[in-house]
Amino acid sequence: MAELLEGLVLSHLGQGIAVETDGKIYLCQTRRRLDTVAVGDKVLWMQSAPDQGRIEEILPRRSLLARPSRNDKVRPVAANIDTVFVVFAIEPYCDFLLIDQYLAVCENHNISAALVFNKIDLGQSDAIEQELLDYQKLGYPLYRVSTRIPGHEGLEELKQALKGQVSIFAGQSGVGKSSLTNTLIPDKELKTNTISATTKHGRHTTTAATLYHMDQGGDLIDSPGVAIFGLAGLNEQQLAYGYREFQPLIDSCQFNDCRHVNDKGCAVREAAENGEISMKRYQRFLKLREKMPPA
Repeated sequence: MAELLEGLVLSHLGQGIAVETDGKIYLCQTRRRLDTVAVGDKVLWMQSAPDQGRIEEILPRRSLLARPSRNDKVRPVAANIDTVFVVFAIEPYCDFLLIDQYLAVCENHNISAALVFNKIDLGQSDAIEQELLDYQKLGYPLYRVSTRIPGHEGLEELKQALKGQVSIFAGQSGVGKSSLTNTLIPDKELKTNTISATTKHGRHTTTAATLYHMDQGGDLIDSPGVAIFGLAGLNEQQLAYGYREFQPLIDSCQFNDCRHVNDKGCAVREAAENGEISMKRYQRFLKLREKMPPA
């Protein structure tokens, strides 16, 4: 029987999966009963032909991002991520509701989060600056970048932050995730073609999430699409926990099942009303709560 090899999932290619072992890429199929394999997964696989194999087992994941799928199910997007970098910009517009949503998911999935303010060449906004202050007070790192300013030091800082870990960019359409990825991985096209060429039978599509090794160290998962993960799988309690400033207050609420809306003795609402935590973030929490699918 062929030996089991450990590999890293780089991308989904048509019906196959690109798996890397010792710097070489193989096109693998999966065993029928196996769960959905995600980009970033570490797997055990068996070679069946010179460039091909079969995935036998998914190794334990330290984190997983999923997105809503058909029939109220969730579909894995990427696994073993250390940090989600939430990209936003002054244009098209700054969607703080979406930012809060990403951060809430990260808080509940044992994934670090950081903010990337892209296109800073377009100018400043006092309203945005005020909001960003709230996130920084909560300990979320903030990187200000522009791909249009030559030699911009913000990009260097971001590169350093991506080193030595597995990262993914998230953010609404039009905030410049692709141009940022292309700047950070100048040979991205070449790497994409290598994945497709080595696995001759697989066609690489631009919609597929793909893991790239960065020259300075670290891996970046490029996942095109708008909101790659929603509030899939979060319940009301987890949404509240997803707001970092609520965490120390939740146990002080009068009732264990406090919904943090109009409940009597709600420590979270009182803190927002007293200006101890951001009222705007609290109001966005209420909005996201309304958006949640019924339990």
